[in-house]
Amino acid sequence: MAIVDSFKKLPRLVQILLLLIPGVNWITEVLVRGSAALHGKAVQQIVVLILAIIPITGMILGWADLIWCLLYKRLILT
Repeated sequence: MAIVDSFKKLPRLVQILLLLIPGVNWITEVLVRGSAALHGKAVQQIVVLILAIIPITGMILGWADLIWCLLYKRLILT
């Protein structure tokens, strides 16, 4: 099972908490994006993974995912 699927099965409050805490936010981003890149064949998944690995852009992407998760109940580009 992919980490992306595991993340999607978590309660929404837990997803938001994972994306709210800055250090955990970045680790969650890298793990979920890495899993999406391994299980998806889209080039965009690999590009987003590379952006997520860089700490500053990874945290910014995490904050954007927090807002996206609040609005649409899923991560951006997954």
